[in-house]
Amino acid sequence: MNKLKSLLVASFLLVSVASFAQTGTVKVGYTNANYIISQLPESRQIESDLKAHSSQLEKELQNKYKTYQEKVEVYKKGAPTMTDVVRADREKELTTLQASIEEFQRNADASLQKKEQAALEPVMNKIQKSIDKVAKENGYTHIFTAEALLYGPEDGNSFTDLVLKDLGVTPAPKGAAAASAATPGASTSPKPAVQNSAPVKKKK
Repeated sequence: MNKLKSLLVASFLLVSVASFAQTGTVKVGYTNANYIISQLPESRQIESDLKAHSSQLEKELQNKYKTYQEKVEVYKKGAPTMTDVVRADREKELTTLQASIEEFQRNADASLQKKEQAALEPVMNKIQKSIDKVAKENGYTHIFTAEALLYGPEDGNSFTDLVLKDLGVTPAPKGAAAASAATPGASTSPKPAVQNSAPVKKKK
């Protein structure tokens, strides 16, 4: 999700210079893209879809890991009485299973990230168009993302509220802003994870 957040922030580092070119004056505003997304009705559906996708991947991964653990236990119990040929075959099987789990986890992470990006792209485009429109209508020459702001008024400015109004969304109460600022999937779509098991070592 960190890469996705970076992509999201970067997409809002847009500088609008149309008004500046005409008037020669500077009017700077900033907005919180993550907060805007969290206020849109679409965010709830996106979050629900990501949770379902993540849960499916997690379940499959845990099934694979359970199978691997069961085979490890069987191997440990039978190893003392196994012939060298059988032991080598079982160790090869366990190594292959472990590699399969690791590959599935990499693919699952990539799949989840791809789904997040695909789900957020049209929403980001929608917000960007609104930002452009609101900036021009209100004489802003530069709009930056609040996430990259190093210094500014403590209460920010009204630009975010203007964008939400343009999008047909009633801003959440100020006290709820911090709790709602996370993007969909940031805390509710767990990444598939599995404990790494040490490869079975052949006895010499």
